[in-house]
Amino acid sequence: MPDAIDCRILDLLQEDALMSSATVAEQVGLSPTPCWRRIKKLEDDGYILKRVALLDRRKANVPLTVFVAVKAARHSMEWLESFRRAISSMPEIVEAWRLTGETDYLLRVVVPDIDAYDEVYKRLISKLEFSNLSSSLAMEEMKFTTAIPTTYMAR
Repeated sequence: MPDAIDCRILDLLQEDALMSSATVAEQVGLSPTPCWRRIKKLEDDGYILKRVALLDRRKANVPLTVFVAVKAARHSMEWLESFRRAISSMPEIVEAWRLTGETDYLLRVVVPDIDAYDEVYKRLISKLEFSNLSSSLAMEEMKFTTAIPTTYMAR
C-alpha cells in the first residue's frame, strides 16, 4: 500500500505529470534516487496508469460539452458490445459510463457547436437502436479535474 509520501508524490504528478523526479523529491523531502524508485514502483504496481497532456478544449475548438443519457433498446451482451464498438469509434465521445437506475449509460461528448453534435447524434443512431437518447448542453464548467483524492489510499 502506498504510504503518505507516495500519496504526496501522486498528488504532485496529478498536478503536473512532467514534473521531474528531482523536483518531486525536493517537494516530498527525499533525495532524487529513492524518489525515482518510488515513482517507478507506483507505475509498476499500476497506481500510475499513464501520463497524458490535457488540452484546452476552447483552443482545440471543442468548447461545447453535451451530456447524453442513453436508454438501451434491449439488455443483451450483443447490444452492449455493439454499443461499445460504436462509442469507441467516435472521438467526440470522451467518457462513457454504465449506470444503475433509469438511465443505462451516460456519455460526455465534446464538439465545436450544436451542428457538430447533431452529426455525432446521427452517426450514433445510425449504428444502433436506442430506447431513448436525452441530451443536455453544459452551460458552465463549474469544476473539472482529472486528479483523484489520494487521502483514502493510506487507510
